[in-house]
Amino acid sequence: MNTLTIDIRKAEPADAEAIAEVHLEAWQGAYSGIIPHRALGAMIGRRGSDWWANAVRRAASILVIDVGGVVAGYATVGRNRSRDLPQEGEIYELYIKPEYQGVGFGSRLFAAAQQKLKSHGLKGLVVWALEENASALDFYAGAGGRDVAEGVEVFDQKALRKVAFIWD
Repeated sequence: MNTLTIDIRKAEPADAEAIAEVHLEAWQGAYSGIIPHRALGAMIGRRGSDWWANAVRRAASILVIDVGGVVAGYATVGRNRSRDLPQEGEIYELYIKPEYQGVGFGSRLFAAAQQKLKSHGLKGLVVWALEENASALDFYAGAGGRDVAEGVEVFDQKALRKVAFIWD
Protein backbone atom coordinates (compact mmCIF):
# COMPACT_ATOMS: atom_id res chain seq x y z
CA MET A 1 0.00 0.00 0.00
CA ASN A 2 1.33 3.42 -0.95
CA THR A 3 0.92 6.44 1.27
CA LEU A 4 0.30 9.79 -0.38
CA THR A 5 2.07 12.59 1.43
CA ILE A 6 0.70 16.12 1.49
CA ASP A 7 3.12 18.79 2.63
CA ILE A 8 2.76 22.55 2.79
CA ARG A 9 6.13 24.24 2.85
CA LYS A 10 8.06 27.36 1.90
CA ALA A 11 8.82 27.42 -1.81
CA GLU A 12 12.39 26.70 -2.93
CA PRO A 13 14.12 27.82 -6.14
CA ALA A 14 13.79 24.25 -7.46
CA ASP A 15 9.98 24.68 -7.33
CA ALA A 16 9.99 27.57 -9.83
CA GLU A 17 9.07 25.54 -12.91
CA ALA A 18 6.27 23.73 -11.07
CA ILE A 19 4.88 26.99 -9.65
CA ALA A 20 4.92 28.52 -13.14
CA GLU A 21 2.92 25.52 -14.37
CA VAL A 22 0.37 25.90 -11.56
CA HIS A 23 0.15 29.62 -12.34
CA LEU A 24 -0.46 28.96 -16.05
CA GLU A 25 -3.10 26.25 -15.57
CA ALA A 26 -4.90 27.85 -12.63
CA TRP A 27 -5.04 31.31 -14.21
CA GLN A 28 -6.30 29.92 -17.52
CA GLY A 29 -8.96 27.98 -15.65
CA ALA A 30 -9.97 30.85 -13.38
CA TYR A 31 -9.82 33.81 -15.76
CA SER A 32 -10.49 32.61 -19.33
CA GLY A 33 -13.60 34.45 -20.43
CA ILE A 34 -13.24 36.99 -17.61
CA ILE A 35 -9.93 38.76 -18.30
CA PRO A 36 -9.49 39.65 -22.00
CA HIS A 37 -7.50 36.96 -23.79
CA ARG A 38 -4.53 39.15 -24.78
CA ALA A 39 -4.15 40.63 -21.29
CA LEU A 40 -4.42 37.22 -19.65
CA GLY A 41 -1.81 35.73 -21.99
CA ALA A 42 0.57 38.62 -21.29
CA MET A 43 0.10 38.30 -17.51
CA ILE A 44 0.77 34.57 -17.61
CA GLY A 45 3.70 34.99 -20.00
CA ARG A 46 5.48 37.39 -17.65
CA ARG A 47 5.53 34.80 -14.88
CA GLY A 48 7.62 31.95 -16.22
CA SER A 49 9.97 29.80 -14.18
CA ASP A 50 12.72 32.47 -14.14
CA TRP A 51 10.30 35.01 -12.66
CA TRP A 52 9.24 32.54 -9.95
CA ALA A 53 12.83 31.53 -9.19
CA ASN A 54 13.70 35.19 -8.65
CA ALA A 55 10.63 35.69 -6.45
CA VAL A 56 11.64 32.75 -4.27
CA ARG A 57 15.25 33.96 -4.06
CA ARG A 58 14.13 37.47 -3.08
CA ALA A 59 12.66 35.86 0.04
CA ALA A 60 9.09 36.49 -1.04
CA SER A 61 6.70 34.57 1.18
CA ILE A 62 5.57 31.81 -1.14
CA LEU A 63 4.09 28.56 0.12
CA VAL A 64 3.52 25.46 -1.97
CA ILE A 65 1.30 22.46 -1.38
CA ASP A 66 3.19 19.34 -2.39
CA VAL A 67 1.02 16.29 -3.06
CA GLY A 68 3.06 13.13 -3.45
CA GLY A 69 6.02 15.07 -4.83
CA VAL A 70 3.94 17.25 -7.18
CA VAL A 71 3.47 20.97 -6.54
CA ALA A 72 -0.31 21.20 -6.75
CA GLY A 73 -0.71 24.82 -5.70
CA TYR A 74 0.88 27.92 -4.25
CA ALA A 75 0.06 30.94 -2.13
CA THR A 76 1.87 34.27 -1.85
CA VAL A 77 1.44 36.28 1.34
CA GLY A 78 2.62 39.49 2.99
CA ARG A 79 1.53 42.82 4.39
CA ASN A 80 -1.85 44.23 3.39
CA ARG A 81 -1.39 46.66 0.49
CA SER A 82 -4.71 48.50 1.02
CA ARG A 83 -4.50 51.53 3.28
CA ASP A 84 -8.29 51.56 3.55
CA LEU A 85 -8.48 48.23 5.40
CA PRO A 86 -7.09 47.75 8.92
CA GLN A 87 -6.13 44.09 8.50
CA GLU A 88 -2.34 43.74 8.55
CA GLY A 89 -1.89 40.58 6.45
CA GLU A 90 -2.86 39.74 2.90
CA ILE A 91 -2.95 36.63 0.78
CA TYR A 92 -2.00 38.05 -2.60
CA GLU A 93 -2.53 34.82 -4.53
CA LEU A 94 -3.79 31.34 -3.76
CA TYR A 95 -4.07 28.95 -6.71
CA ILE A 96 -4.49 25.21 -7.06
CA LYS A 97 -4.02 23.25 -10.31
CA PRO A 98 -7.47 22.47 -11.74
CA GLU A 99 -7.11 18.69 -11.34
CA TYR A 100 -6.42 19.15 -7.60
CA GLN A 101 -9.34 21.50 -6.92
CA GLY A 102 -12.41 20.54 -4.95
CA VAL A 103 -10.77 18.08 -2.54
CA GLY A 104 -9.67 20.38 0.26
CA PHE A 105 -6.16 21.34 -0.84
CA GLY A 106 -7.14 24.99 -1.23
CA SER A 107 -8.55 25.05 2.29
CA ARG A 108 -5.38 23.50 3.69
CA LEU A 109 -3.19 25.97 1.83
CA PHE A 110 -5.41 28.87 2.94
CA ALA A 111 -5.09 27.80 6.60
CA ALA A 112 -1.29 27.50 6.25
CA ALA A 113 -1.06 30.95 4.62
CA GLN A 114 -3.21 32.42 7.38
CA GLN A 115 -0.95 30.80 10.00
CA LYS A 116 2.19 32.09 8.26
CA LEU A 117 0.87 35.65 8.47
CA LYS A 118 0.02 35.20 12.16
CA SER A 119 3.51 33.80 12.83
CA HIS A 120 4.91 37.06 11.43
CA GLY A 121 2.77 39.00 13.91
CA LEU A 122 0.30 40.27 11.31
CA LYS A 123 -3.21 40.61 12.72
CA GLY A 124 -6.19 40.13 10.45
CA LEU A 125 -6.24 39.10 6.82
CA VAL A 126 -7.55 40.45 3.53
CA VAL A 127 -7.95 38.67 0.19
CA TRP A 128 -9.12 40.28 -3.06
CA ALA A 129 -11.00 38.33 -5.75
CA LEU A 130 -12.51 39.35 -9.07
CA GLU A 131 -16.29 39.56 -8.77
CA GLU A 132 -16.79 37.43 -11.90
CA ASN A 133 -14.68 34.61 -10.43
CA ALA A 134 -17.61 32.88 -8.71
CA SER A 135 -15.56 29.92 -7.48
CA ALA A 136 -13.12 32.25 -5.67
CA LEU A 137 -15.99 34.22 -4.12
CA ASP A 138 -17.61 30.99 -2.95
CA PHE A 139 -14.30 29.69 -1.58
CA TYR A 140 -13.52 32.79 0.48
CA ALA A 141 -17.10 33.19 1.73
CA GLY A 142 -17.06 29.49 2.68
CA ALA A 143 -13.81 30.04 4.58
CA GLY A 144 -15.57 32.63 6.74
CA GLY A 145 -14.47 35.78 4.94
CA ARG A 146 -16.65 38.87 5.12
CA ASP A 147 -17.14 40.83 1.87
CA VAL A 148 -16.37 44.40 3.01
CA ALA A 149 -14.96 46.44 0.12
CA GLU A 150 -14.88 46.73 -3.64
CA GLY A 151 -12.34 47.96 -6.13
CA VAL A 152 -11.65 47.90 -9.86
CA GLU A 153 -8.89 46.30 -11.93
CA VAL A 154 -8.50 47.27 -15.60
CA PHE A 155 -7.29 44.74 -18.19
CA ASP A 156 -6.94 45.97 -21.79
CA GLN A 157 -9.46 48.73 -21.11
CA LYS A 158 -11.94 46.27 -19.57
CA ALA A 159 -12.79 47.29 -16.01
CA LEU A 160 -13.49 44.38 -13.68
CA ARG A 161 -14.80 44.74 -10.17
CA LYS A 162 -12.95 43.07 -7.33
CA VAL A 163 -14.15 42.24 -3.85
CA ALA A 164 -12.19 42.28 -0.57
CA PHE A 165 -12.82 39.54 1.96
CA ILE A 166 -11.53 40.01 5.50
CA TRP A 167 -10.86 37.88 8.57
CA ASP A 168 -10.13 39.60 11.89
